Amino acid sequence: MSKLEIIDLHVSVETEDGPKEILKGVTLTINSGETHAIMGPNGSGKSTLAYSIAGHPRYAVTGGSVTLDGEDVLAMSVDERARAGLFLAMQYPVEVPGVSVSNFLRTAKTAIDGEAPKLRTWVKEVNAALEDLDLDTTFAQRSVNEGFSGGEKKRHEIAQLELLAPKMAILDETDSGLDIDALKTVSDGVNRFAEGGEKGVLLITHYTRILRYIKPDFVHVFVDGKIAEEGGPELADQLEAEGYERFLKAAAV
Repeated sequence: MSKLEIIDLHVSVETEDGPKEILKGVTLTINSGETHAIMGPNGSGKSTLAYSIAGHPRYAVTGGSVTLDGEDVLAMSVDERARAGLFLAMQYPVEVPGVSVSNFLRTAKTAIDGEAPKLRTWVKEVNAALEDLDLDTTFAQRSVNEGFSGGEKKRHEIAQLELLAPKMAILDETDSGLDIDALKTVSDGVNRFAEGGEKGVLLITHYTRILRYIKPDFVHVFVDGKIAEEGGPELADQLEAEGYERFLKAAAV
């Protein structure tokens, strides 16, 4: 069993007018075997939480703690966080021209495991992961995210997730820009990951449509850098019907 524990996390970013606090005391615990959904309007701090956990240098942690299995995540470098078992699927995956998908995946796997996977079995695993996500095996020879459609970028990230097998997956708006077929394919991949062992998932989204395919155990409403309300899957249905208006009004008081 693994546990990602976030306690009273405060995060700021530098602006032209000085530091601006984005996260204002976030407390959240994710255990392996659990899927948590964070929902909220634009600018509420959802992506800031994801990038802060992953170690993006733009975000300055000014208070609180993040631990994974009792280890101080905030004291780790970005690559150490990945080796410890954290994975971030980015909202806007970056292009890496000249680096093939196959080389990228094998290098990442080697860095995490401390040794290179056996080539013959690894090629089979990569091809199987790509096929499960409706990607042709020739996809492995393309440069990472270069010329990829939005759906290909997101399916590629879920292939990474399945092959690298982290302890905790943080998925930042994985559903953005996906048509219904790609959404179902990506959701199936997330479900395979979650069901394939003691894994935890933190799913960040604006909309409830992905939650028709990925059933969360817990839903957290994010407003103005804080968790405004928590509940089960029924909370997502409530948000679908009512929106965020009452939470925004409460935050403005």
